[in-house]
Amino acid sequence: MSCFSISAAQIDQFEEDGFFIVPNLLDTEEVALLSQIARADRELTLKKATRADGEGGAIDLVVENELPDDSIYSAIVRSERIVNAMETLLLDEVYHYHHKMILKEPRVGGAWAWHQDYGYWYNNGCLFPHLASCMIALDKATRENGCLQVLRGSQHLGRIDHGKTGDQTGADLERVTAALERFELVHCELDPGSAIFFDCNLLHRSDQNKSDHPRWAFICCYNAKHNDPYKDSRHPRYSLLERWDDARVVEVGRRQLAALQK
Repeated sequence: MSCFSISAAQIDQFEEDGFFIVPNLLDTEEVALLSQIARADRELTLKKATRADGEGGAIDLVVENELPDDSIYSAIVRSERIVNAMETLLLDEVYHYHHKMILKEPRVGGAWAWHQDYGYWYNNGCLFPHLASCMIALDKATRENGCLQVLRGSQHLGRIDHGKTGDQTGADLERVTAALERFELVHCELDPGSAIFFDCNLLHRSDQNKSDHPRWAFICCYNAKHNDPYKDSRHPRYSLLERWDDARVVEVGRRQLAALQK
């Protein structure tokens, strides 16, 4: 089991850069279970949606607002190592806003346009940009297979106007072009099980996967309790998030994988 506790340096980095990377947030067994379960999960396949990227490609993803009982997805979203860190970063109790699986397959996986998550979460009734995400790599993420790209420190710009880019919502390209001249572009290459915590106003994107290797990623998104949306939307209002011991990721994962293999 991986033991992660957020450090003062990581808190400072989040404030300054808008993100930080945690190597091996999930250990070898945990990420192997997550990968095997996700790829064997027929319900995940049935719920898959495809969004054109405006560049001639399309990306597959599954977005979930509910936490299924006794699943590795729930165990990760609820895990103390992530929830404790998010509450430290967002200065409040947090709740599960939603989680998603990105399925970027070899040679066909599409791109994500430059965007801020708050660029569209804003329209869901969240008054403050007090949300953050944790993206965990299931596969090795490289430049070749379309790893996450971020503009270091760009969250300080505040929210940028967004509009349609293919089937996606992208940031105003004029602003993005100016930001690219002022902020460092970072390719977030990750080993399986490693993760990136990032601010909801951080500008980020990813390229199409033109390699022979998949890039799947699991993203847990959290909102601060005090930022409970003032209206209903496609993502939920506040509800208590039950926190689970980190050891339950393996416990639940083993049971779920055994059930899928029957």
